[in-house]
Amino acid sequence: MSATELAWSKDALDPKKESEGDAISPHYESYARQVRRRFMRHKLALWGLATTLLLLAAGILAPWLAPYPPNEITDSFSASPSADYLLGTDQVGRDVLSRLLYGTRVSLLIGFTTVAIYVTFGTFVGMIAGYYGKWVDMLLMRITDIFLSFPYMLVVLVIVSVMGASLWTIIIVLALFKWPAIAMLVRGIVLSLKKADYVRAGVALGYRTPRILLRHILPGATGAIIVNATFGVASTILSEAGLSFLGMGVKSPQASLGNMLHDAQSLTVLTELHWLWLPAGFVILLTVLAFNFVGDGLRDALDGKQS
Repeated sequence: MSATELAWSKDALDPKKESEGDAISPHYESYARQVRRRFMRHKLALWGLATTLLLLAAGILAPWLAPYPPNEITDSFSASPSADYLLGTDQVGRDVLSRLLYGTRVSLLIGFTTVAIYVTFGTFVGMIAGYYGKWVDMLLMRITDIFLSFPYMLVVLVIVSVMGASLWTIIIVLALFKWPAIAMLVRGIVLSLKKADYVRAGVALGYRTPRILLRHILPGATGAIIVNATFGVASTILSEAGLSFLGMGVKSPQASLGNMLHDAQSLTVLTELHWLWLPAGFVILLTVLAFNFVGDGLRDALDGKQS
């Protein structure tokens, strides 16, 4: 080991350095550069990231990009694409492009909010179960097994039909049945990490449990959590689209990608008015592919076995 590496190792193990909140160590910066380099080599992941940023920008800037208010009714019913209406109008005269931009915004909002809720809760459950073990682990994992045993989409449909379909109902119900997977993932990682020497050293030094969990164990699970969350956004957007297509999701006149497809279920629309469903279907496909490619790239980049 060189003198420089030895100095870095001493700094990393020095409790005074940790308490003083010094800058990130060169080892961490080196690992961050490696992750970035691996990710940059993944061409599909780069395409997915660029597409995701473009979709986010379109959703955020929808009020300025949309040529018309999304619920404004014009006197052009089911009009084909033209200079005035770039993607045509729907059966009640609303501009399809405007509704597509706002629908992308709503679908992304549902995806990110749902994932943020269930990842936070699932990570908490998994960390507590894995760290404390024994009866705590047994109790939490049996509750997790109960949620996993439900037929997911059927139960979601029943709950939404009872509570009434709305934006926040969809978010809460989807999050309610998606946290067990992340909880089991985090539990497995914590079971492995809590046996590490640096965690045992923290316990021996008398560090409080929250500090050990948040500063010593959670960073080791962050990579897997981020990858799972990335795939989770794509899965949630598909779930919302499916619910809205069945009429159990976001209700019209509020636009979402799913209920734009719901309004185009008739054979006449499918065969003759293709501008009513092709744009929404294409954006759903593009969004899901983009997030999945980003997730693949992150998984490969965070894998230490990758060169």
